[in-house]
Amino acid sequence: MSAALDGKVALVAGATRGAGRGIAVELGAAGATVYVTGRSTRERRSEYDRPETIEDTADLVTAAGGRGIAVPTDHLVPDQVRALVERIDAEQGRLDVLVNDIWGGELLFEWDSTVWEHDLDKGLRLLRLAVDTHAITSHHALPLLLRHRGGLVVEMTDGTAEYNRDTYRNSFFYDIAKAAVLRMAFALGHELGPRGATAVALTPGWLRSEIMLDAFGVTEETWRDALSSQPHFCISETPSFVGRAVVALAADPDVSRWNGQSLSSGQLAGVYGFTDLDGSRPDAWRYIVDVQDAGKPADATGYR
Repeated sequence: MSAALDGKVALVAGATRGAGRGIAVELGAAGATVYVTGRSTRERRSEYDRPETIEDTADLVTAAGGRGIAVPTDHLVPDQVRALVERIDAEQGRLDVLVNDIWGGELLFEWDSTVWEHDLDKGLRLLRLAVDTHAITSHHALPLLLRHRGGLVVEMTDGTAEYNRDTYRNSFFYDIAKAAVLRMAFALGHELGPRGATAVALTPGWLRSEIMLDAFGVTEETWRDALSSQPHFCISETPSFVGRAVVALAADPDVSRWNGQSLSSGQLAGVYGFTDLDGSRPDAWRYIVDVQDAGKPADATGYR
């Protein structure tokens, strides 16, 4: 897949860290020009107050073989998003892949809190970050994406449509946020499909993001040390895995077969044959249902 996306232009909205960074880097490794956006720069940090920056992500994209372009953008501000898309149009004249990965809710949602217990301002802010940002970005970016047939929109979420339909996801606000993004992909599929483009919802499994590794007090090299406190972490995956899922979709001439659907990194690995960095294919959502939620002892045998 090293040259599969030569000449293609991608926008990864929310690429500072985690899945967004992994996706951007893998798109670059496939030869794409990748615009990476977020609010954390080398000059200013967002409220996350973390060290990752969009400039670092852009450098990683370029080092991987693509061309990374960092554009500081608050996707809640329509004028900033409009200016971003106008810049892409002026510099590239096209947009082939849009990844809506904006989230920003880790500091806002309160685990296992009811809607009346959850801080209301935080809950409403979470919904704005998770839902409004995606709608604003699609509103401004899709006319450019539709200029050439074959465009791809990836709505990033947590959980498949099937899993989230039957499972309460931690709190009212978190549950609604993730369900809304799944429905966005469904709705966009109806609007984009007849116009020659494809929209999908995509979820990683248990992601070994920078924030998750820090929460367990481990690094990517020592992540297995976390199994002593959370054995089901054995099914976890790197951000590169879901990044390779996006590359596989973007390079597939028959990608329209997935239009409007909910997909997972593990599911697509079984279809396209890509692997995680260690050569495995973790199928987290099948594992979560069969093993974790079923109350069985942690054992990833047969699931990666």
